[in-house]
Amino acid sequence: MDNYASFHQRSIRDPATFWDSQAHRIHWHAPYDRVLDYSRPPFARWFVGGRTNLCYNAVDRHLEELGSSPALIYVSTETGQEKTWTFRELYREVNRMAGILRSLGVAKGDRVLIYMPMVPEAAFAMLACARIGAIHSVVFGGFASVSLATRIDDAKPRVIVSADSGSRAGKAVPYKHLLDEAIRLSKHPPEKVLLVDRGLAEMSRVAGRDVDYAALRAEHMNDEVPCEWLESSEPSYILYTSGTTGKPKGVQRDTGGYAVALAASMELIYCGRKGETYFATSDLGWVVGHSYILYGPLIAGMSTILYEGTPIRPDGGIWWKLVEQYRVTTMFSAPTAIRVLKKQDPALLRKYDLSSLRVLFLAGEPLDEPTARWISEGLGKPVVDNYWQTETGWPILAIQRGVEPLPGKFGSPGLPVYGYDVRLFDAASGEEVGPGTKGVVAINGPLPPGCMTTVWGDDARFVSTYWSSLPGQQAYSTFDWGIRDEDGYYFILGRTDDVINVAGHRLGTREIEESISSHPNVAEVAVVGVTDSLKGQVAVAFTVVKDVAQIETPEQRTAHERDIMRVVDEQLGAVARPARVHFVTALPKTRSGKLLRRSIRALCEGQDPGDLTTIEDPSTLEQILAAVRG
Repeated sequence: MDNYASFHQRSIRDPATFWDSQAHRIHWHAPYDRVLDYSRPPFARWFVGGRTNLCYNAVDRHLEELGSSPALIYVSTETGQEKTWTFRELYREVNRMAGILRSLGVAKGDRVLIYMPMVPEAAFAMLACARIGAIHSVVFGGFASVSLATRIDDAKPRVIVSADSGSRAGKAVPYKHLLDEAIRLSKHPPEKVLLVDRGLAEMSRVAGRDVDYAALRAEHMNDEVPCEWLESSEPSYILYTSGTTGKPKGVQRDTGGYAVALAASMELIYCGRKGETYFATSDLGWVVGHSYILYGPLIAGMSTILYEGTPIRPDGGIWWKLVEQYRVTTMFSAPTAIRVLKKQDPALLRKYDLSSLRVLFLAGEPLDEPTARWISEGLGKPVVDNYWQTETGWPILAIQRGVEPLPGKFGSPGLPVYGYDVRLFDAASGEEVGPGTKGVVAINGPLPPGCMTTVWGDDARFVSTYWSSLPGQQAYSTFDWGIRDEDGYYFILGRTDDVINVAGHRLGTREIEESISSHPNVAEVAVVGVTDSLKGQVAVAFTVVKDVAQIETPEQRTAHERDIMRVVDEQLGAVARPARVHFVTALPKTRSGKLLRRSIRALCEGQDPGDLTTIEDPSTLEQILAAVRG
């Protein structure tokens, strides 16, 4: 292996030759004719004509060598369950689930929406979809009915896989009533709903539509379902992400390119090895769960831990207990989780034998230096930041320790990853900027394998949203501000648009505003993302009410704030709930009617609100300041 600089340069200068050298990492049922087709930029097709299957690469191809080795390790501190499936046992369960889905009419190209807690059946369903060529769309179990309905209408699933309930901090979080309401609201309801009954909550069943997983599993115990060999560019899944409009974007992922990208990243970025154990603390509903709980580790022949629970229950040492118990070598978490652990007894970091653990990776939001130092010194292990997005599916910036173990820098996720031609552009002129100058982090095409290929059902939106925002450039915008130092290390400075990052979960402020606006007493609302020491950012709302008589007393204002939060909970889920809802008589706007969001955000963070020469009514900012100061 050569050094980082030459390795990265090769990947940019001659991407076809570079990725041809990486494609051997996966099984191809039929060879590809062409590594890259970039004849219609910005749409890139990788490994054209090659046929493969994600499930085969994650499960089947390991049966001979690793059949009796652990593949999926399920741990739930919510229910007290722990169970391990070997690769051979996982193969059997995936075939049973594939048989069930086929019996429900699911065929290649059909969509299956998975609305599940962190249970093994969710992993079985994802792999089963990949096996039969169906396109899965996993929706995080915390999403409420309105958000779920928009995803149902966009994906138009033939079948939805769900459960009676999730669990959080020992309390049941019922799903079925939310699912039923979402289906009622949708214009494209599924033909069947496959239900896993965990016995955590009562659930009604709709005759003729709802079917029981346990009963069907018993009927399909001995099914052997052949893999559907997909052309490399055919879609593997859709994963929805928030945007600056109310309608979420369905990130569409391919098959062959994704498999190659994950296989390469497991060695070159995460230094994972066959037979070892990988522990990502995310949720299957997020992109980390897709790439680095399920597909990435299994493709690499590693055991992967599927964890249902919090990082502090039964105590703040639970993760480290699992590292000792399962000899975890590589761990992946988020800065927010580590900030939660900082409030726990630091002795818990030294209570367990962590000799197997080589490195802790953190991603999802910017990693601050105090948090990085605290966990690194507490564990006595290197902590490695990395930066990527739902859209890219794997890291854009990282220290690629499997290429060259370069030193990290606190506050920086690292250097451009092989395959990514990362640049910084001036937002106004579109011109490239040099070291030490703030710019929009962008990527020159083609995007490498594994990145989104388009927006599901909307090629025009893919081009207009991601490739058209920088004047004079056709470059993929991350919509993040960044700066690069003289050594080439990047530092991420925050969003350029109205998307906020709450504990690693991207939320569109427009979605939250639309939800709050549906409250009968809200006339107008502005939502901004405000820096938070624990979660990175939180949403803060400023509302103008229709009837001020309802908020005259402090008690009324408190009750009204709770009522608005309840509306957001019901429509978008608790993850989107604002940290505060403030009441003002008017919102700060320019004389042309544009909302001064950046000024509102600056005041919330105690900063200079900036140029206010175009403001219509200066007193509105004084109201914002008074509300924030309480």
